[in-house]
Amino acid sequence: MENSVRLRGVEPADLEVFLAYEHDPEAVRRSRFPPREREVFMAHWTTRVLGDPANLVRTVVVDDGTTESVAGNIVAWWEGERRYLGYWLGRAYWGRGIGTLALAAFLEVETVRPLYADPAAGNTGSVRLLEKCGFVATGTVRHGEDEHVVLVLGGSS
Repeated sequence: MENSVRLRGVEPADLEVFLAYEHDPEAVRRSRFPPREREVFMAHWTTRVLGDPANLVRTVVVDDGTTESVAGNIVAWWEGERRYLGYWLGRAYWGRGIGTLALAAFLEVETVRPLYADPAAGNTGSVRLLEKCGFVATGTVRHGEDEHVVLVLGGSS
């Protein structure tokens, strides 16, 4: 049976799932993003992510016909004059087209362009996902010791 993917607002219980996904060792290795302790994670999500009305935040839900599962999240936020996009999917949902469907649906709601993303250069799955959804690589940037690919949708600045 094919999975259906939909986006919805974030519910409090979703944060526990997001925290678990952030602590997956393979996700940490690929994203080059260090996992946060529970209290720090929850404070960040409640104040900076969900608490900022300028952010667009959605939970990715997968329905396999029998059960619904929280697959991850997608967020858009302002960083200076640039609007950025980020997402995190649980490992069980990688490589199944779920990210592509979720990001395509999110981009129908998030209409700011240009829209930027900067996944770790070694996170080829994430780079490919963004390119499938129309993002174009425009260069690289360093975050600490890690190189990240800058991708842009709808502009090159």
